[in-house]
Amino acid sequence: MAPVESAAARPWAPPRAGRNTAVLVAFTALTNLADGVAKMALPLLATRVTSSPAQITAVSLTLTLPWLLAALPVGALVDRVDRRLLLWAAGAVRLLALGGLLAAFAAGEPGLPVLYGAGALLGVAEVVAMTAAASLVPAAVPPAGRERANAWLAGAETVCGEFCGPFVGGLLLALGTGVALGATWAAYLVGALTLVLLTGRFAAGGGAADAGPGPGAASARSSLRHDIAEGLRYLWRHRLLRTMALILTALCASWGAWLALLPLYATQGMGLDTRQYGLVLGALGVGGLTGALTVSRLNRWLGRRRVMFADLLGTVAMMAAPALTARPGVVAAAAFAGGMGGTLWSVNARTIAQRIVPDGMLGRYNAVSRLFGWGALPLGAALAGLLAELGGARLAFAAFAVIGAVAVPPFLRIVRPD
Repeated sequence: MAPVESAAARPWAPPRAGRNTAVLVAFTALTNLADGVAKMALPLLATRVTSSPAQITAVSLTLTLPWLLAALPVGALVDRVDRRLLLWAAGAVRLLALGGLLAAFAAGEPGLPVLYGAGALLGVAEVVAMTAAASLVPAAVPPAGRERANAWLAGAETVCGEFCGPFVGGLLLALGTGVALGATWAAYLVGALTLVLLTGRFAAGGGAADAGPGPGAASARSSLRHDIAEGLRYLWRHRLLRTMALILTALCASWGAWLALLPLYATQGMGLDTRQYGLVLGALGVGGLTGALTVSRLNRWLGRRRVMFADLLGTVAMMAAPALTARPGVVAAAAFAGGMGGTLWSVNARTIAQRIVPDGMLGRYNAVSRLFGWGALPLGAALAGLLAELGGARLAFAAFAVIGAVAVPPFLRIVRPD
């Protein structure tokens, strides 16, 4: 692990870390809530235009595909440009996309090209915003407060983006599509305005990361391809970060499989109605929020390594439970463990990276890390569907429980307490 510089050697430390944390959490909560509503509203609008499953699915794909196509160049950009300016630019793109969609809706039902364009703009803006926000933390929050900041940010992403967003989206859509789109536009606007309250300097390579700007800081003199390759090499040559990224790929593939398989398994294999299914799925979000609230205390009691190891066990349990039983209580308890473990891993992995990775490399590192994780979600879902077709849902759940268990030996060997 890279040595920590003395306080005198650091270029700058933010004087208002508590306020910066609150601003970043508010921004993350608002924008992830709006993202969740948008992911509900756009496919629904598509159903009014076409009955083709492929065309409707393509609308959802435009919102997520940018993580596979744009993450690496966005990471290089984050290491070249002031990160708060990038967050404002992402906010402007979101407002433009929603404003255009609102105008099209006011004139009549928006066509598929409008929905595809709005979805692509929102998807790219999400990649820029989440990569820049994660890379901005070391410049906004000193080391002593980063674990707490990362805990609240991870909790806001999980709860607002994955659970509250779709729930609120359903309520707003019940009031009217125009109401849902207008509320989403307003949430993006308020989120962008909160960034005015941040204090500090946020130019790439000029923050307060422990490792300093480092020799890998991107500059206008180097090509974008060179910067991307440098970021990939940096992660791959760092044994700890490489191992964590590969383990994250296995864990996120398991999550993608679980989310893809559970609706069918819950209704047919477990015999649950919609309300009961919602309770089982909600256990995942409650676990994530619990992890955000308890991670600092658990780290003090058990140590960071044991807490991260708990995520491996939680993910294995989440996949193994439905493979072994159809009892809703057991499956919900395992989902709670998986959701809690996911937040524990996310918070600690971010804190470790912010301690190790040079500030001038953080954008590329965060982009590559999210590419490994978020890119594995659809791959896990696709593999789970294939396995379920061949041998049933329980076989697919069991296969991913084995994948999670395979990650245990390299974790214990390489991720050491120091």
